[in-house]
Amino acid sequence: MRDLQVTLNQTQRVRLQSAIRTLQELSSTSSSSAVAATVAVADVIPVNLEDGILKGHGTSEVDGQLMATLCGVVERVNKLVYVRALRARYKPEIGDIIVGRVIEVAPKRWRLEINFTQDAVLMLSSMNLPDGIQRRRTAVDELNMRSIFEEDDVICAEVRGFQHDGSLQLQARSQKYGKLERGQLLTAPPYLVKRRKQHFHHLEDYGVDLIIGCNGFMWVGEHIETGENDMLEDQENQLEKDGNSNAKPMGSQDEEKTFTPLETRRHICRIANAVRLLSALGFTLSLEAIIDTVKLSFSSNISIKDMLAAEFYVQTAEREVQRRVSSSKKKA
Repeated sequence: MRDLQVTLNQTQRVRLQSAIRTLQELSSTSSSSAVAATVAVADVIPVNLEDGILKGHGTSEVDGQLMATLCGVVERVNKLVYVRALRARYKPEIGDIIVGRVIEVAPKRWRLEINFTQDAVLMLSSMNLPDGIQRRRTAVDELNMRSIFEEDDVICAEVRGFQHDGSLQLQARSQKYGKLERGQLLTAPPYLVKRRKQHFHHLEDYGVDLIIGCNGFMWVGEHIETGENDMLEDQENQLEKDGNSNAKPMGSQDEEKTFTPLETRRHICRIANAVRLLSALGFTLSLEAIIDTVKLSFSSNISIKDMLAAEFYVQTAEREVQRRVSSSKKKA
């Protein structure tokens, strides 16, 4: 709630405080019944040190007891006990889907800002070339790197591993990865994004692609078909252009390919505002929550700009209370 910067009247303030109070009660009830325990600094973690327990991050042994050195949730992996911070910077794991921005074109690699302590590295050998042919990279490919990605380009990639110097190494060896265009880049706290099986979402009702990056960077843009068929069509078109010396310059058909319809742009802005709203309220950024917020704005006849106004903030918080109450009743 610390990012919430809207002016509330007395009625809205009372409604919002009531919703927050209810959410806190529901979260405390669920956390008390959960297996994982929530601890604060200097809390004792109940374990038997004689069983060979390994002290992990966020723990320390004091007077024969295991104590927490930060606020978070106690996690156990076999004999390893550590505390996972509730609010922390992004911690990459192999296989994470991330969204980043190019900040430097270096020899045989691109450097990306991905909301991590260090910049990430995307090697030229770790991505598909525009022609789609699997081959060894040559000096010509290195000279043409800026034709693929240049500074300030937004890219989607996958975490491959760590290099010896601690920097993060990425890979983009699939048609779903690569440069992102015709959309908006959003930034949210990484702890609001949970790792799931699917981070690429095609919202058919809105004609929009949504990429929820594990690093807190999210992309909302016009849906673009990707696949081998598109790649083959591009190659055939290129061959026709090369074989026809009387090829026509760019016309209306080419301009249509780079034009985003007005209705699609409105959907992009509405979904982006839903993400901003949920992030400011501190709610988990899931596909279900984002779509539910968008539908709420339609049903309440809220315009795109009014989604960030005080009344819709309060309505979204009250809607989250209703959702959690109904889900708790179903579990009971």
